[in-house]
Amino acid sequence: MLLRRSKKIKYPMLADPTFQLTRAFGVHIEEEGLAYRGTFLVNPEGKIVLAEVQDNGIGRNADELFRKTQAAQYIAANPGEVCPAKWTPGKSTLKPGLDLVGKI
Repeated sequence: MLLRRSKKIKYPMLADPTFQLTRAFGVHIEEEGLAYRGTFLVNPEGKIVLAEVQDNGIGRNADELFRKTQAAQYIAANPGEVCPAKWTPGKSTLKPGLDLVGKI
């Protein structure tokens, strides 16, 4: 795995020339020597809290990934709450329970 920096790109990018990461995350396509589009959000404890895998012809939405990252940070700081679909910071969250079944 290589960590690369560029003057044009303002965030770290990884390269995986040995396919170690793509195999570990289960997105490697052996016969093609490439990977599906996988997005994984890992918390500071090393637990995967979000995993999405798309076919390479399906694009990803950076705004939605950012929203989900904010939701993961919120629930980490507020145990016992959940963020519903389309939740954004400042909006109401939910307390999970059987009374919500069929209502959301």
